Amino acid sequence: MISLHLFCTLRCGARGWIHRGVLGTAIKLTARDCRNVRCYTTSPDQSLVKTMEELLKRTVAPLPTYETRDKSPPIPESSSVEFMHFYRSLDKEQKLEFLDRLSRDFGVDHKSVSELAAKVVETQLRDLPTVLQVEDRLRYSLTPRYRHLFGHISRVEGGVKFLVDLRADLIEIISSKASESPLLRDLNGTLKGLLSEWFSVGLLHLERVTWLSPCELLQKISQYEAVHPVRNWTDIKRRVGPYRRCFAFTHAAMPGEPLIVLHVALTEDISSNIQTILREFATLDTEEDVNKINSAIFYSLSSTQAGLQAVDLGTYLVKRVVRKLQGEFPHISQFSSLSPIPGFCAWLQGQLSSQLKEGRGAGLLTEQEWREVAEVTGSEVGAADSLRKLLGSGDWVRSDGLARALEPALMRLCAWYLYGEKRRGYALNPVANFHLQNGATMWRLNWMADTSPRGIGSSCGIMVNYRYFLQETAGNSASYLQNKTIAASDQVLGLVSQYQKNSKL
Repeated sequence: MISLHLFCTLRCGARGWIHRGVLGTAIKLTARDCRNVRCYTTSPDQSLVKTMEELLKRTVAPLPTYETRDKSPPIPESSSVEFMHFYRSLDKEQKLEFLDRLSRDFGVDHKSVSELAAKVVETQLRDLPTVLQVEDRLRYSLTPRYRHLFGHISRVEGGVKFLVDLRADLIEIISSKASESPLLRDLNGTLKGLLSEWFSVGLLHLERVTWLSPCELLQKISQYEAVHPVRNWTDIKRRVGPYRRCFAFTHAAMPGEPLIVLHVALTEDISSNIQTILREFATLDTEEDVNKINSAIFYSLSSTQAGLQAVDLGTYLVKRVVRKLQGEFPHISQFSSLSPIPGFCAWLQGQLSSQLKEGRGAGLLTEQEWREVAEVTGSEVGAADSLRKLLGSGDWVRSDGLARALEPALMRLCAWYLYGEKRRGYALNPVANFHLQNGATMWRLNWMADTSPRGIGSSCGIMVNYRYFLQETAGNSASYLQNKTIAASDQVLGLVSQYQKNSKL
């Protein structure tokens, strides 16, 4: 089987030679640029710390005074390029040190903020124009120095992509607890705010990806696929062919980079398993029969840029795609996701482990279900421990008897996990939380909907349809966000009720 990378290279033909020519030019330009700015290599000795301090003093301009804030000349572009080049030359630990110094020494002037805050209190009884001016001074003084640096970097070619990648580094540092500095968290928050402005929905371009799209884009779509991995070029050909749609948001500041990608299947009915969607194949010259298209199924949504985490792109992409499909197929009456349930198996393993002390896992399975599990596994005494190991290995799916015995229990446990397990009052499962925020209804759980190793390992093969009733999405979204109320179908609520009855909640 020809790999996707090789296939794209062959398909591109002469365009590949042109690309190499352009790449050669880029290398020459980089070499030329290095004569205009300092070029760095990582240094193992303490001189690197001094180099960091000197570079930051040179490239992070002082905050202009309030009176000259609109009159100060911009810093030279070479300073931004020098900052970017130096940062890229650092290894992971050095980047942490560098960002720590940036956040600590080039943030907000806290002394100035304290003085202005006191003035705001003092002037509250004076005339309104005076109060507003003092408040504006305070607001300006709360601007970190590095914010202006980020603004200048964003205007340099490749600068926005650099800042997206820099925030990805910050997110990794914070999530891995490599540093728990509140100043680094504030740096991350400032950068997130800027990226949210630069990547607002009005500045994004909705692009449909087809087999005729540039092979570089097809390859990136394949590499970034996070839900159902692309195995080969036939896979991607299927996913952008007839009865399928692939859409991506792009941004002018990051040409050729899909920011978030949504795959849609056009079907007669709401799909109940992913195997049908991923394995069905129509040749590229197949003509779509509109009479067979009654449903649009969102089966994969992949964010491609770690640095855009918490910058809401997915919600707007789904809404834009719905409008696009309504324009192309006005008769489509059903919009639904077919979603994975990441984390369900891990949650269930935790439940089993915590209840092993109580004997047979009281509250998880009924007595009859435990007897069936014990009979199939041949482990009357340690049925709960055997089940935990089987779920961990995925071997249980190889036994039809065990799968049948576990189906009712796993379905109601999964329903409770999606509907009842919460974080701050909202759905614990991130995929559920996303669709519920968008106003979807938790509509149907599907048994053995994903029998791939990943599907069995993460959600015991169960998938869920979140259905978008377009007349109800606004109300559902408001009810969920304001009152934390989940819209759910009778099937889901029935399974939840069974769980509560069995667990005696």
